[in-house]
Amino acid sequence: MDWALIGKALILGVVEGLTEFLPVSSTGHLIVVGSLLDFGGDAAKTFHVVIQFGAILAVCWEYRLRIGRVAAGVWTDGTQRRFALNVVIATIPAVVLGLSFEAAIKSRLFAPLPVALALVVGGLVILWVQARERHRGSAPARIRTLDELRPLDALKVGCAQCCALIPGVSRSGSTIIGAMLLGVERRVATEFSFFLAIPVIAGATLYELAKYRGTGLVDMVEMFTVGTVAAFVSAFICVRWLLRYLATHDFTAFAWYRIAFGMVVLVIGYGDALNWGA
Repeated sequence: MDWALIGKALILGVVEGLTEFLPVSSTGHLIVVGSLLDFGGDAAKTFHVVIQFGAILAVCWEYRLRIGRVAAGVWTDGTQRRFALNVVIATIPAVVLGLSFEAAIKSRLFAPLPVALALVVGGLVILWVQARERHRGSAPARIRTLDELRPLDALKVGCAQCCALIPGVSRSGSTIIGAMLLGVERRVATEFSFFLAIPVIAGATLYELAKYRGTGLVDMVEMFTVGTVAAFVSAFICVRWLLRYLATHDFTAFAWYRIAFGMVVLVIGYGDALNWGA
């Protein structure tokens, strides 16, 4: 057992779990931390995708009762069937575009300038949306529960999620902010983002494992296990904290963090401290 690699897996798993559901870009953080740990190459890319499954398991556990109701009532309960349909509809745009442009995205956008710009622009968008929300005052949101979402709303949120195909944008950030612009209440937008992560990341994990099967990944089972468990624990803590945090706060702090982190990525990226090519 290589304890140095296990330590890297543990660190990256914690980073993944803490950033996957916050609007700060888990991809950007994994690129930076992975490069600083000198952990790169195709195996590292696969590792980054696979450990996301641990974060998804945390969401499944946190919302196990709702998922159970949906599974039990999808054929008999109109409300549960519509919710499941909304998740499917919102997932389709990202899947189609992701499969169509995967190679172009990886070859052209995994570089310091695009990622840094995505982080900074995303932060500015969040600041604008929060200012818009404060200007609206106490007017209630149009959609205040998950069950009030319509299929057309889900499709629009799914289109917003496509922005996350650009490294640095953040899947959770694009879905949450997109939903809020449609009039979805902040907590509801966040919870819908959690549910959308389940099929998207589970599918990406299976796709990545299938693509790199037979390339020595069996030798990384210990790393995958440690990283996945670390991602599960840290994501579970983060999801519960975020829901409590949003009861009294908005996303402004995350916006400023994105802007600062984007500047850091730009500086150290072009200072050759990050191995983007790997």
